[in-house]
Amino acid sequence: MKKTVWTSTVYYVIVSIFAATSLYPILLMLLSSFKSSIEIFKNPLAFPRKFSLDTYKSLLERVPFTDYFLNSVIVSVVSVLLITITCSLAAYYIARFKFYWNNLLFLLFLMGMMIPIKLGIVPLFILMNDLGLINSLWSLIFMYTATGIPLSILILTGFFKTMPVELEEAARIDGASDLRILWNVVLPLMRPALGTVVIINFIQSWNDFFFPLIFITEESKKTIPVGMLSLFGEHSADWGALFAGLTLSSLPMIVLFFIASKQFMDGLTAGAIK
Repeated sequence: MKKTVWTSTVYYVIVSIFAATSLYPILLMLLSSFKSSIEIFKNPLAFPRKFSLDTYKSLLERVPFTDYFLNSVIVSVVSVLLITITCSLAAYYIARFKFYWNNLLFLLFLMGMMIPIKLGIVPLFILMNDLGLINSLWSLIFMYTATGIPLSILILTGFFKTMPVELEEAARIDGASDLRILWNVVLPLMRPALGTVVIINFIQSWNDFFFPLIFITEESKKTIPVGMLSLFGEHSADWGALFAGLTLSSLPMIVLFFIASKQFMDGLTAGAIK
């Protein structure tokens, strides 16, 4: 009994230390968002002398942060939606319909994970320019959709293969079509895997700096990571406004993770448990 209590105590201490270590940067970012640049350099680890929204006002006055935020939301949500729809259909086909080219098709999708997409940025830029998508949010949406498909196919196909076929056969006997089976029977059971796909791809598209820097030059079309560069001057930077922008930009990811964290953890461990 004593050994069990001692083991639990050590476990909770380790978990508490890890949680505090993980949450401390977020707390430091939040506190710094209420400080001026001078106060950040003088007392970087201390609480602000007074909690003021001046840094947030400065952020909204210096840069069109609302435009950046809206662009990031549009790009991330549309990309994740396209990835979820296309990968659900493709993974269901690969896992359930047996044709001699299924393995080759699955390998073709996985090859997208082996090729560093940034090495082809020059032909990609030429392609986007020929399509008239430079300075368009669709250039980012197409890039994030294409780069997110391989890993999503891998996750969803593996999860599809662990599900019992009997449920689908029963629905098919009742006269349901393949699309209705996918929508009404399979996808409700796929929430852990879908939650994993949504979180991974949302974070990737929300935080990406490279593609918006290449494809977007108009100020009104920039996303948050690139738009925040405007706060850096030639010799100085408004660190208070920068931390305020980082705090606001992190809120959607925090909310999304709290909403879908259970599905995310279940999706990561489903294959091992089953």
